[in-house]
Amino acid sequence: MQNLLDQSAVALARRIRTREVSPVEVIDQHITRIEAVNPAINAVIADRFERARDEARAAEVRLMQPSTAAEDLPPLFGLPFTTKEFIAAEGMPLSAGIWSRRETRATEDAETIRRLRNAGAILVGITNVPEGGLWLETYNTVYGHTLNPWNPRRTSGGSSGGEGAIISAGGVAFGLGADIGGSIRIPAAFCGIVGHKPTGRMVPNTGLWPLPEGELSAYHVCGPMTRRVEDVMPILRTLAGPDGVDPVTRPWTLEDETKIDLRDVTVYPLETNGRTRVWNRMRVAVREATDALAARGAKIGQLDLPSMRRAFEIWSAMMTTAGETLYTEVLGNGTPVALPREFLRVVRGRSRHTLPALIVAAADVLARRLPGTLDRMVQAGRALQHDLEDILGPRGVLLHPPYTRPAPRHFGPLITPFDFVCTALFNVMEFPSTTLPVGFDRHGLPVGVQVIGRRGADALTVAVASALERDFGGWRRSEPRADRRVA
Repeated sequence: MQNLLDQSAVALARRIRTREVSPVEVIDQHITRIEAVNPAINAVIADRFERARDEARAAEVRLMQPSTAAEDLPPLFGLPFTTKEFIAAEGMPLSAGIWSRRETRATEDAETIRRLRNAGAILVGITNVPEGGLWLETYNTVYGHTLNPWNPRRTSGGSSGGEGAIISAGGVAFGLGADIGGSIRIPAAFCGIVGHKPTGRMVPNTGLWPLPEGELSAYHVCGPMTRRVEDVMPILRTLAGPDGVDPVTRPWTLEDETKIDLRDVTVYPLETNGRTRVWNRMRVAVREATDALAARGAKIGQLDLPSMRRAFEIWSAMMTTAGETLYTEVLGNGTPVALPREFLRVVRGRSRHTLPALIVAAADVLARRLPGTLDRMVQAGRALQHDLEDILGPRGVLLHPPYTRPAPRHFGPLITPFDFVCTALFNVMEFPSTTLPVGFDRHGLPVGVQVIGRRGADALTVAVASALERDFGGWRRSEPRADRRVA
């Protein structure tokens, strides 16, 4: 049964529907794995193991009915999954890592959770997040630090860092993340799994806290975090489409990724945006991925867009102008946090807030005082989106690092706070992006690449990622160490 922890969600679903394994066996095996590894990484902060076992037993009864045909079962039937804590699951914590919300529980499922459960998936737990969400290291004063399963002294990423860690360790078949600046792709890269940020406006955000408002909901997208690339599209097809509540979500046509011919694809390698310093190992990964795709018949193009150098300014301006709620209000659960007082409390070790969350809140306040600059950068962002879509066309992809380096040491991102722009720019472009592992660095840390397409080209980025996975091997289950030291 050990091999259940190493198989893709697609393979597990196939084995369940052919009665080779039962939903109860699959759920029990994964719960046992979570119980074994979670003390070392602190990824799952609340479980529903007994309810999950009850649901698995009910699924087994349905499966074993003589009248049940395999083709009549839903696509994710019997698969265990987790979700990050920002996404509401009935009866489960919904604190967003904020101390004043530590007792908050969701009263109903988010639309994405409802869709996954209707597709047969079984929720087994809730995973850890950074305070308030806008940071790439997963820790807060409610649940503490989540550690990287490959090295406990390294960050697992954020904000879906708990998801990345538990999937990496084989604890669930897949997870549900959400991404507004890299929150799916950065943890995927740091933990050595697959993460897909869908096209903006494809998946409804109904049931998230804090709820993205207005155009912010176009930049914030829920999406799959998986073991294997082949798992992405079945989950995305389950998640995609309007729900009649989220005002920006619209229908999209998703191609059959298996029918895409790489000989029709043009690859544009982009090792850096021209300003952000990217480590050589990440640049080499982009080059090696480019060479692998060229060997499969893809055409290689060159990209020269000077406005890419303004990636951080563009992301910041488009994010700031898209929503009206101040981040200080998010951290204060509706009441703005007094930043000077809280910074002083952090210095004294008395604050219930984390330093990164307060820094982000202060940056948000400052950015809103520069309306002229914001307007110019928004216009630059719209122009860049148009230019990139023209260049990429229906069969073009960018290859780009998901971060400047493999997983940093804990608190290391504070020294380079703008490096997340490697992923963040493509949120405000609303472009789909698939991140996958392509190897390891000399310290044994996963190295990933990011495949990016124009809006609606989700199947294309997945098809290219699938080819790279075949060449580079893809996900390998991590074995977390018991060393819980953070420093």
